[in-house]
Amino acid sequence: MRAELYRMATIRSSWVSIALFGFVAAAFGVLDANWWALFAGVGAFGISVLTVAQHYQHRTIALLYLARPQRLPVLFAQVLTTVAVGWVLAALSGITALLRWGGGTYRHTLIVVPVMAVFGAAAAAIVRRASWLLIGFAVWIVVVEGLIGKLDGELPISAYLDAARGDMFGLEVFIFWAVATLAAAVPFLNRDLSSD
Repeated sequence: MRAELYRMATIRSSWVSIALFGFVAAAFGVLDANWWALFAGVGAFGISVLTVAQHYQHRTIALLYLARPQRLPVLFAQVLTTVAVGWVLAALSGITALLRWGGGTYRHTLIVVPVMAVFGAAAAAIVRRASWLLIGFAVWIVVVEGLIGKLDGELPISAYLDAARGDMFGLEVFIFWAVATLAAAVPFLNRDLSSD
């Protein structure tokens, strides 16, 4: 975890992404608490995807696995790092929503944002390409969950938004999605790195 945090702090694209996600979420927090919750979740997802997928994109994952041959603890360290950073990002960017709209959505979002970070990190361990995953995520939100599903149902982002509004069933559904994605990522850890 210490190495991942150091890498996030010293790589310009990482801290610029964190600052950008935080600024956008805080700006939307002035407009509406639910918009802030959405962008806090998108920020946590984006940061976790970039953190995990950059290792594969820059081929530093081979060196990381040489230093730490057991791949499962490496994945869990990356997941915990993104959970911590995503939560801090949400807590700080949500100050505008907290001051303007009260603490209900703020508290519920701080509970569900770590689950979004787990979901994003696990998905990145499967897909391994940040651009593919982020574009797919955007298309999924707009087309599948927005236009077709009307953001109502047991799909991941709909469940995230329900949980951010305080719906405990939505939280349970989204935890299921995150755990299922993490479980699916574990067998993908042993894929040959040279084929990426």
